[in-house]
Amino acid sequence: MNIDITPENLLIQLGYPVNDATLAQMNRIIANTPGFEKFAKHILTLNDEVKRFAGIVAMSNSKDYLKVKTDSKTPEEIDAFTEVVNRWAEKYKVSLEKVDGKNTYYILGHL
Repeated sequence: MNIDITPENLLIQLGYPVNDATLAQMNRIIANTPGFEKFAKHILTLNDEVKRFAGIVAMSNSKDYLKVKTDSKTPEEIDAFTEVVNRWAEKYKVSLEKVDGKNTYYILGHL
C-alpha cells in the first residue's frame, strides 16, 4: 500500500482532526523539519511500532516538531520503546532530541 504523505493524510493517520489549526501546525512542523520528505512515509510505521509500548507519534504543543513518546511506566516497555525509536532513527537517518526527564523524543530532521 502506498499512502500519499500530505499534511492532511498525516493528520488523519496520526488521529488528528483536519481543520485550519491542525493543518497550520502540521505545515509549520514540515517546514521546520529539514529533509522531512525523506522519511515522512516511515513516520506511520514508527507510530504503529510504538503503539505496542503505549507510545505515539504526535504533534508537539511546545515546539514545531513531531514527537514520539510513551506513557508506559514499565521499565521493560520503556526500554523496548527506546530501542525501537533509536533503531528507526538510525535506519532512516533521522536526528532526535530526547526531552529531559521524559520518555519523549523530538524528530528534528534528516541527518
